[in-house]
Amino acid sequence: MKKMKVLVSFVLVIAMALTMVSAAVAEGALKIGFIGPLTGAAAVYGISAKQGSEIAVEEINALGGMQIEFNAQDDEHDAEKSVNAYNNLMDWGVQLIDGCVTTTPCVAVSAEAFNDRVFMLTPSASSTAVIADKDNVYQVCFTDPAQGAASAQYIGEHALATKVGVIYNNADAYSTGIYQTFMTEAANQPFEVVIETTFTDDTTDFSVQVSAAKDAGAELIFLPIYYTPASMILKQAESMEYNCTFFGVDGMDGILTMEGFDPALAEGVMLLTPFSADATDDKTVSFVTKYQEKYGEVPTQFAADSYDAVYALYQAMQTSGMTEANTTEEICEAMVATFPTMTYEGITGTMQWAADGTVSKTPKAVKIVDGVYVGQ
Repeated sequence: MKKMKVLVSFVLVIAMALTMVSAAVAEGALKIGFIGPLTGAAAVYGISAKQGSEIAVEEINALGGMQIEFNAQDDEHDAEKSVNAYNNLMDWGVQLIDGCVTTTPCVAVSAEAFNDRVFMLTPSASSTAVIADKDNVYQVCFTDPAQGAASAQYIGEHALATKVGVIYNNADAYSTGIYQTFMTEAANQPFEVVIETTFTDDTTDFSVQVSAAKDAGAELIFLPIYYTPASMILKQAESMEYNCTFFGVDGMDGILTMEGFDPALAEGVMLLTPFSADATDDKTVSFVTKYQEKYGEVPTQFAADSYDAVYALYQAMQTSGMTEANTTEEICEAMVATFPTMTYEGITGTMQWAADGTVSKTPKAVKIVDGVYVGQ
Protein backbone atom coordinates (compact mmCIF):
# COMPACT_ATOMS: atom_id res chain seq x y z
CA MET A 1 0.00 0.00 0.00
CA LYS A 2 2.84 2.37 0.82
CA LYS A 3 4.44 1.69 -2.56
CA MET A 4 1.09 2.38 -4.24
CA LYS A 5 0.78 5.75 -2.44
CA VAL A 6 4.31 6.68 -3.48
CA LEU A 7 3.52 5.75 -7.08
CA VAL A 8 0.31 7.78 -7.07
CA SER A 9 2.13 10.75 -5.56
CA PHE A 10 4.84 10.48 -8.21
CA VAL A 11 2.27 10.39 -11.02
CA LEU A 12 0.51 13.44 -9.56
CA VAL A 13 3.79 15.35 -9.37
CA ILE A 14 4.57 14.52 -13.00
CA ALA A 15 1.06 15.52 -14.08
CA MET A 16 1.34 18.83 -12.22
CA ALA A 17 4.71 19.47 -13.80
CA LEU A 18 3.39 18.81 -17.28
CA THR A 19 0.42 21.09 -16.62
CA MET A 20 2.77 23.85 -15.49
CA VAL A 21 4.91 23.40 -18.62
CA SER A 22 1.80 23.54 -20.86
CA ALA A 23 0.59 26.65 -19.06
CA ALA A 24 3.98 28.26 -19.45
CA VAL A 25 3.97 27.57 -23.20
CA ALA A 26 0.44 28.95 -23.53
CA GLU A 27 1.28 32.05 -21.51
CA GLY A 28 4.45 32.65 -23.51
CA ALA A 29 2.89 32.51 -26.98
CA LEU A 30 0.36 34.55 -28.90
CA LYS A 31 -2.65 32.35 -29.63
CA ILE A 32 -3.81 32.62 -33.24
CA GLY A 33 -6.77 30.50 -34.27
CA PHE A 34 -7.62 29.40 -37.80
CA ILE A 35 -11.05 28.41 -39.13
CA GLY A 36 -11.60 26.88 -42.54
CA PRO A 37 -12.79 23.78 -44.45
CA LEU A 38 -10.18 21.08 -43.93
CA THR A 39 -12.59 18.36 -45.07
CA GLY A 40 -15.54 18.38 -47.45
CA ALA A 41 -16.17 19.91 -50.86
CA ALA A 42 -14.25 23.13 -50.16
CA ALA A 43 -11.27 21.49 -48.47
CA VAL A 44 -8.84 22.58 -51.20
CA TYR A 45 -9.31 26.17 -50.01
CA GLY A 46 -9.00 25.45 -46.31
CA ILE A 47 -6.03 23.11 -46.54
CA SER A 48 -4.13 25.54 -48.76
CA ALA A 49 -4.85 28.44 -46.41
CA LYS A 50 -3.87 26.44 -43.34
CA GLN A 51 -0.60 25.36 -44.92
CA GLY A 52 0.24 28.92 -45.95
CA SER A 53 -0.37 30.08 -42.38
CA GLU A 54 1.78 27.30 -40.96
CA ILE A 55 4.76 28.42 -43.00
CA ALA A 56 4.35 32.00 -41.76
CA VAL A 57 4.09 30.80 -38.14
CA GLU A 58 7.24 28.69 -38.52
CA GLU A 59 9.16 31.64 -39.98
CA ILE A 60 8.02 34.07 -37.29
CA ASN A 61 8.80 31.65 -34.46
CA ALA A 62 12.27 31.09 -35.95
CA LEU A 63 12.97 34.82 -35.54
CA GLY A 64 13.19 34.27 -31.79
CA GLY A 65 10.96 37.13 -30.64
CA MET A 66 7.23 36.86 -30.17
CA GLN A 67 6.16 33.22 -30.45
CA ILE A 68 2.88 32.07 -31.99
CA GLU A 69 0.78 29.08 -30.99
CA PHE A 70 -1.41 28.09 -33.95
CA ASN A 71 -4.70 26.19 -33.64
CA ALA A 72 -6.52 25.16 -36.83
CA GLN A 73 -10.20 24.21 -36.70
CA ASP A 74 -12.21 22.50 -39.45
CA ASP A 75 -15.60 24.02 -40.31
CA GLU A 76 -16.35 21.94 -43.44
CA HIS A 77 -17.61 25.14 -45.15
CA ASP A 78 -20.67 25.01 -42.89
CA ALA A 79 -21.85 28.05 -40.91
CA GLU A 80 -23.05 26.12 -37.86
CA LYS A 81 -19.88 24.05 -37.68
CA SER A 82 -17.84 27.20 -38.13
CA VAL A 83 -19.46 28.78 -35.07
CA ASN A 84 -18.70 25.57 -33.16
CA ALA A 85 -15.08 25.86 -34.29
CA TYR A 86 -15.04 29.46 -33.09
CA ASN A 87 -16.36 28.39 -29.69
CA ASN A 88 -13.62 25.77 -29.48
CA LEU A 89 -11.04 28.49 -30.09
CA MET A 90 -12.62 30.71 -27.46
CA ASP A 91 -12.37 27.87 -24.94
CA TRP A 92 -8.72 27.51 -25.93
CA GLY A 93 -8.09 31.21 -25.21
CA VAL A 94 -7.68 32.51 -28.77
CA GLN A 95 -6.35 36.08 -29.08
CA LEU A 96 -6.53 36.61 -32.85
CA ILE A 97 -8.31 34.77 -35.66
CA ASP A 98 -6.91 34.01 -39.11
CA GLY A 99 -10.19 33.21 -40.86
CA CYS A 100 -12.70 32.19 -41.80
CA VAL A 101 -11.67 30.91 -45.22
CA THR A 102 -15.06 30.88 -46.98
CA THR A 103 -17.76 33.51 -46.99
CA THR A 104 -20.94 32.00 -45.52
CA PRO A 105 -19.21 30.56 -42.42
CA CYS A 106 -17.28 33.82 -42.00
CA VAL A 107 -20.48 35.87 -41.95
CA ALA A 108 -21.75 33.73 -39.08
CA VAL A 109 -18.50 33.73 -37.11
CA SER A 110 -17.79 37.43 -37.59
CA ALA A 111 -21.06 38.26 -35.85
CA GLU A 112 -19.92 36.26 -32.82
CA ALA A 113 -16.45 37.79 -32.88
CA PHE A 114 -17.91 41.29 -33.03
CA ASN A 115 -19.92 40.66 -29.88
CA ASP A 116 -16.96 39.05 -28.09
CA ARG A 117 -14.42 41.65 -29.33
CA VAL A 118 -12.08 39.19 -31.04
CA PHE A 119 -10.13 40.58 -33.98
CA MET A 120 -10.52 38.61 -37.23
CA LEU A 121 -8.45 38.89 -40.40
CA THR A 122 -9.93 36.68 -43.11
CA PRO A 123 -7.57 35.61 -45.88
CA SER A 124 -10.25 34.81 -48.44
CA ALA A 125 -13.87 35.45 -47.36
CA SER A 126 -14.57 38.24 -49.81
CA SER A 127 -18.22 39.21 -49.34
CA THR A 128 -18.90 42.67 -47.97
CA ALA A 129 -21.36 40.95 -45.60
CA VAL A 130 -18.35 39.56 -43.73
CA ILE A 131 -17.14 42.98 -42.65
CA ALA A 132 -20.37 45.01 -42.75
CA ASP A 133 -21.01 46.89 -39.49
CA LYS A 134 -18.12 45.13 -37.73
CA ASP A 135 -15.12 47.30 -36.90
CA ASN A 136 -13.01 44.31 -35.82
CA VAL A 137 -13.20 42.20 -39.00
CA TYR A 138 -10.74 42.84 -41.84
CA GLN A 139 -9.94 41.20 -45.18
CA VAL A 140 -6.71 40.26 -46.96
CA CYS A 141 -8.62 39.34 -50.14
CA PHE A 142 -10.42 41.66 -52.52
CA THR A 143 -14.09 42.25 -51.79
CA ASP A 144 -16.61 40.68 -54.15
CA PRO A 145 -17.48 44.05 -55.72
CA ALA A 146 -13.82 44.72 -56.46
CA GLN A 147 -13.39 41.33 -58.13
CA GLY A 148 -16.44 41.78 -60.34
CA ALA A 149 -15.53 45.24 -61.54
CA ALA A 150 -11.86 44.38 -62.06
CA SER A 151 -12.77 41.29 -64.08
CA ALA A 152 -15.01 43.26 -66.43
CA GLN A 153 -12.33 45.90 -66.85
CA TYR A 154 -9.63 43.33 -67.62
CA ILE A 155 -11.77 41.52 -70.19
CA GLY A 156 -12.62 44.80 -71.89
CA GLU A 157 -9.19 46.42 -71.75
CA HIS A 158 -7.50 43.30 -73.15
CA ALA A 159 -10.18 42.69 -75.79
CA LEU A 160 -10.63 39.07 -74.73
CA ALA A 161 -14.10 38.82 -76.30
CA THR A 162 -16.92 40.79 -77.87
CA LYS A 163 -19.67 38.41 -76.70
CA VAL A 164 -19.62 37.29 -73.07
CA GLY A 165 -21.74 34.81 -71.13
CA VAL A 166 -22.09 34.59 -67.35
CA ILE A 167 -22.86 31.52 -65.22
CA TYR A 168 -23.23 32.20 -61.51
CA ASN A 169 -24.63 30.65 -58.33
CA ASN A 170 -27.74 32.60 -57.32
CA ALA A 171 -27.83 30.84 -53.94
CA ASP A 172 -24.38 32.00 -52.90
CA ALA A 173 -23.50 35.46 -51.54
CA TYR A 174 -19.96 35.26 -52.90
CA SER A 175 -21.04 34.47 -56.45
CA THR A 176 -23.97 36.89 -56.66
CA GLY A 177 -21.92 39.74 -55.21
CA ILE A 178 -19.25 39.39 -57.88
CA TYR A 179 -21.85 38.90 -60.62
CA GLN A 180 -23.69 42.10 -59.74
CA THR A 181 -20.66 44.39 -59.90
CA PHE A 182 -19.39 42.61 -63.02
CA MET A 183 -22.64 43.43 -64.78
CA THR A 184 -22.54 47.05 -63.65
CA GLU A 185 -19.01 47.53 -64.98
CA ALA A 186 -19.69 45.47 -68.13
CA ALA A 187 -22.00 48.25 -69.30
CA ASN A 188 -18.92 50.49 -69.57
CA GLN A 189 -16.83 47.97 -71.53
CA PRO A 190 -16.58 47.18 -75.27
CA PHE A 191 -18.26 43.78 -75.05
CA GLU A 192 -21.83 42.53 -74.86
CA VAL A 193 -23.16 40.16 -72.22
CA VAL A 194 -25.25 37.88 -74.45
CA ILE A 195 -26.43 35.37 -71.85
CA GLU A 196 -26.78 35.11 -68.05
CA THR A 197 -27.64 31.77 -66.47
CA THR A 198 -27.70 30.59 -62.89
CA PHE A 199 -27.54 27.49 -60.72
CA THR A 200 -27.79 26.55 -57.04
CA ASP A 201 -25.59 24.68 -54.59
CA ASP A 202 -27.08 21.28 -55.43
CA THR A 203 -26.75 21.58 -59.22
CA THR A 204 -24.71 18.79 -60.81
CA ASP A 205 -25.85 18.97 -64.45
CA PHE A 206 -24.76 22.10 -66.29
CA SER A 207 -25.88 21.11 -69.78
CA VAL A 208 -28.63 23.77 -69.84
CA GLN A 209 -26.29 26.60 -68.82
CA VAL A 210 -23.48 25.63 -71.18
CA SER A 211 -25.84 24.99 -74.10
CA ALA A 212 -27.42 28.42 -73.60
CA ALA A 213 -24.01 30.10 -73.69
CA LYS A 214 -23.01 28.20 -76.81
CA ASP A 215 -26.29 28.98 -78.59
CA ALA A 216 -25.90 32.68 -77.70
CA GLY A 217 -22.46 32.73 -79.33
CA ALA A 218 -20.52 33.58 -76.16
CA GLU A 219 -16.80 33.68 -76.92
CA LEU A 220 -15.94 33.98 -73.22
CA ILE A 221 -17.80 32.73 -70.16
CA PHE A 222 -17.31 34.57 -66.89
CA LEU A 223 -17.48 32.22 -63.89
CA PRO A 224 -17.72 34.03 -60.52
CA ILE A 225 -17.92 30.69 -58.74
CA TYR A 226 -15.99 28.09 -56.74
CA TYR A 227 -13.84 25.41 -58.33
CA THR A 228 -16.22 22.45 -57.84
CA PRO A 229 -19.05 23.71 -60.10
CA ALA A 230 -16.42 25.23 -62.40
CA SER A 231 -14.89 21.79 -62.93
CA MET A 232 -18.31 20.40 -63.96
CA ILE A 233 -18.87 23.30 -66.37
CA LEU A 234 -15.50 22.69 -68.00
CA LYS A 235 -16.28 18.99 -68.39
CA GLN A 236 -19.67 19.83 -69.88
CA ALA A 237 -18.14 22.26 -72.38
CA GLU A 238 -15.57 19.67 -73.42
CA SER A 239 -18.26 17.02 -73.98
CA MET A 240 -20.14 19.48 -76.23
CA GLU A 241 -16.96 20.44 -78.11
CA TYR A 242 -17.60 24.04 -77.10
CA ASN A 243 -14.37 25.98 -77.39
CA CYS A 244 -14.48 29.30 -75.60
CA THR A 245 -12.42 31.21 -73.07
CA PHE A 246 -13.30 30.73 -69.41
CA PHE A 247 -12.53 33.58 -67.02
CA GLY A 248 -12.82 33.11 -63.27
CA VAL A 249 -11.97 34.77 -59.99
CA ASP A 250 -10.27 33.63 -56.79
CA GLY A 251 -12.86 30.95 -56.02
CA MET A 252 -11.61 28.92 -58.98
CA ASP A 253 -8.08 28.82 -57.64
CA GLY A 254 -7.37 25.27 -56.54
CA ILE A 255 -9.06 23.56 -59.47
CA LEU A 256 -5.74 22.08 -60.62
CA THR A 257 -5.31 20.14 -57.37
CA MET A 258 -8.92 18.99 -57.18
CA GLU A 259 -9.11 15.22 -56.73
CA GLY A 260 -10.34 13.42 -59.83
CA PHE A 261 -10.16 16.48 -62.10
CA ASP A 262 -8.22 16.36 -65.37
CA PRO A 263 -6.05 19.53 -65.43
CA ALA A 264 -6.09 19.41 -69.23
CA LEU A 265 -9.72 20.56 -69.11
CA ALA A 266 -8.57 23.83 -67.53
CA GLU A 267 -6.04 24.63 -70.24
CA GLY A 268 -6.36 28.29 -71.17
CA VAL A 269 -8.59 29.21 -68.22
CA MET A 270 -7.88 32.69 -66.89
CA LEU A 271 -8.20 33.86 -63.29
CA LEU A 272 -8.03 37.24 -61.64
CA THR A 273 -5.92 36.79 -58.53
CA PRO A 274 -3.54 38.79 -56.30
CA PHE A 275 -0.90 36.03 -56.43
CA SER A 276 1.16 34.38 -59.12
CA ALA A 277 3.42 31.51 -58.07
CA ASP A 278 5.75 32.14 -61.01
CA ALA A 279 6.62 35.68 -59.84
CA THR A 280 10.35 36.27 -59.46
CA ASP A 281 10.54 38.58 -56.43
CA ASP A 282 12.49 37.21 -53.46
CA LYS A 283 9.51 36.90 -51.10
CA THR A 284 7.42 34.90 -53.54
CA VAL A 285 10.30 32.66 -54.60
CA SER A 286 11.10 31.90 -50.96
CA PHE A 287 7.48 31.14 -50.09
CA VAL A 288 6.87 28.96 -53.15
CA THR A 289 10.09 27.03 -52.57
CA LYS A 290 9.26 26.33 -48.91
CA TYR A 291 5.69 25.40 -49.74
CA GLN A 292 6.74 22.95 -52.43
CA GLU A 293 9.38 21.39 -50.21
CA LYS A 294 6.96 21.00 -47.31
CA TYR A 295 3.75 20.04 -49.08
CA GLY A 296 4.83 18.80 -52.51
CA GLU A 297 2.69 21.18 -54.57
CA VAL A 298 2.59 24.72 -55.93
CA PRO A 299 0.81 27.11 -53.52
CA THR A 300 -2.48 28.68 -54.55
CA GLN A 301 -3.65 32.21 -53.88
CA PHE A 302 -5.44 30.91 -50.77
CA ALA A 303 -2.14 29.74 -49.29
CA ALA A 304 -0.51 33.06 -50.15
CA ASP A 305 -3.35 35.17 -48.71
CA SER A 306 -3.30 33.22 -45.45
CA TYR A 307 0.49 33.49 -45.24
CA ASP A 308 0.08 37.25 -45.59
CA ALA A 309 -2.71 37.27 -42.99
CA VAL A 310 -0.45 35.83 -40.30
CA TYR A 311 2.36 38.25 -41.12
CA ALA A 312 -0.02 41.23 -41.18
CA LEU A 313 -1.30 40.27 -37.73
CA TYR A 314 2.28 39.92 -36.52
CA GLN A 315 3.25 43.33 -37.92
CA ALA A 316 0.20 44.96 -36.34
CA MET A 317 1.04 43.39 -32.98
CA GLN A 318 4.55 44.82 -33.16
CA THR A 319 3.34 48.23 -34.35
CA SER A 320 0.74 48.51 -31.61
CA GLY A 321 3.06 47.33 -28.85
CA MET A 322 0.74 44.47 -27.94
CA THR A 323 2.14 41.19 -26.60
CA GLU A 324 0.81 37.74 -25.77
CA ALA A 325 0.29 39.01 -22.20
CA ASN A 326 -2.53 41.31 -23.34
CA THR A 327 -6.13 40.16 -23.23
CA THR A 328 -8.05 39.25 -26.36
CA GLU A 329 -10.19 42.36 -26.03
CA GLU A 330 -7.17 44.64 -25.53
CA ILE A 331 -5.54 43.16 -28.61
CA CYS A 332 -8.75 43.58 -30.59
CA GLU A 333 -9.03 47.29 -29.82
CA ALA A 334 -5.33 47.78 -30.65
CA MET A 335 -5.76 46.02 -34.02
CA VAL A 336 -8.83 48.13 -34.82
CA ALA A 337 -6.74 51.24 -34.23
CA THR A 338 -3.60 49.97 -36.00
CA PHE A 339 -4.72 48.31 -39.24
CA PRO A 340 -6.08 51.47 -40.93
CA THR A 341 -2.74 53.21 -40.29
CA MET A 342 -0.27 50.65 -41.58
CA THR A 343 1.11 49.44 -44.90
CA TYR A 344 2.03 45.78 -45.26
CA GLU A 345 4.30 44.51 -48.05
CA GLY A 346 3.13 40.97 -48.77
CA ILE A 347 3.46 38.29 -51.41
CA THR A 348 -0.08 39.10 -52.59
CA GLY A 349 0.70 42.80 -52.95
CA THR A 350 1.27 46.00 -51.03
CA MET A 351 -1.70 46.37 -48.71
CA GLN A 352 -3.42 49.20 -46.95
CA TRP A 353 -6.75 48.98 -45.17
CA ALA A 354 -9.72 51.28 -44.85
CA ALA A 355 -11.46 51.56 -41.49
CA ASP A 356 -14.30 49.41 -42.84
CA GLY A 357 -11.94 46.43 -43.16
CA THR A 358 -11.49 46.43 -46.94
CA VAL A 359 -8.03 46.07 -48.41
CA SER A 360 -6.46 47.99 -51.26
CA LYS A 361 -4.06 46.09 -53.54
CA THR A 362 -3.63 45.43 -57.25
CA PRO A 363 -5.10 42.29 -58.87
CA LYS A 364 -3.13 40.19 -61.34
CA ALA A 365 -4.30 37.89 -64.12
CA VAL A 366 -2.97 34.38 -64.56
CA LYS A 367 -3.59 31.81 -67.28
CA ILE A 368 -3.42 28.05 -66.93
CA VAL A 369 -0.83 26.78 -69.39
CA ASP A 370 0.37 23.16 -69.36
CA GLY A 371 -1.13 22.62 -65.94
CA VAL A 372 0.43 25.62 -64.19
CA TYR A 373 -0.50 29.25 -63.56
CA VAL A 374 1.37 31.71 -65.75
CA GLY A 375 1.26 35.44 -65.01
CA GLN A 376 -0.15 37.62 -67.76
